[in-house]
Amino acid sequence: MSALKLALIMGGRSEERDVSLASGKEVLSHLDLSRYEVTVYDPARDLGKLVQDGPALDVAFPVLHGLYGEDGSIQGLLRLLGVPCVGSGILASALAMDKSRAKDAFRVAGIPVAKDLVLDKALGPVQGSRKAIEALGLPAVVKPLEQGSSVGLSIPNMEEELQVALEDAWTFAPKAMVEEYVAGREFTVAVVGNSEPEAYPPIEIIPAPGHLFFDYSAKYDPGEAQEICPADLSDDESKAVSALAILAHDTLGCRGYSRTDFILRDGAFICLETNTIPGLTSGSLLPKAAKAAGLGFSELLDRLISLALEP
Repeated sequence: MSALKLALIMGGRSEERDVSLASGKEVLSHLDLSRYEVTVYDPARDLGKLVQDGPALDVAFPVLHGLYGEDGSIQGLLRLLGVPCVGSGILASALAMDKSRAKDAFRVAGIPVAKDLVLDKALGPVQGSRKAIEALGLPAVVKPLEQGSSVGLSIPNMEEELQVALEDAWTFAPKAMVEEYVAGREFTVAVVGNSEPEAYPPIEIIPAPGHLFFDYSAKYDPGEAQEICPADLSDDESKAVSALAILAHDTLGCRGYSRTDFILRDGAFICLETNTIPGLTSGSLLPKAAKAAGLGFSELLDRLISLALEP
């Protein structure tokens, strides 16, 4: 059987370009080159080449975190080119990236989420912070509506800090989300599949001292977080959070794979958000969960590619 022509798409123009490049290099090093004829594309410089080569490709593997990669942009281009794509399509990608609309969908599906308020930049930091404090109190969680990897996320404890946090979040987009702060243990669950998705073992994330939450540094700097896989949960807790992760995957219409983050508070799991292209370095959470499920990195990649080729 001839090798599949695979477009590995990495880099891009988002705030997470460096993470994308790291993920892409790791994916490339674990692909079975006897099965795949791989061409690497960086949309920041190779977009025209990707469009030109597209009709000759068998499958595309976008490893683009954040805007233009996880928001449906590259998925739309690949659909126009007629190239099957690893991971979710246009709608699920865009829906998951918009934190407010994703939470609306979760609420309809019965997935517990934190209370929140979306604030427009036109309000200004003073009026915006007062509205947020009145609705949610302090501390609060402030995040841009459409960013991943905790980019632009902060947890202010005072009104002045909240004003600064809003101004920072508004530099990424004209709308920002403010959520109630949910204290508890943090978990993430990877889900793989299309029509019959399965959850891999949950992972507990314990940021190192000095990190109030699983921020950008804790995610990507070695030694800045402890990741326990499988997580120390009872069977009932593990089944409950896994079921919620699968429900989140299905609710958004995800394909291929996703990873959903949760906080365990007072015996209940609160859903934070779903990532449609989670990190794929050797130290990332999805490969760790797959390993705990008995799947090596190369086998995981084979599985994701085969799911992309399903009708």
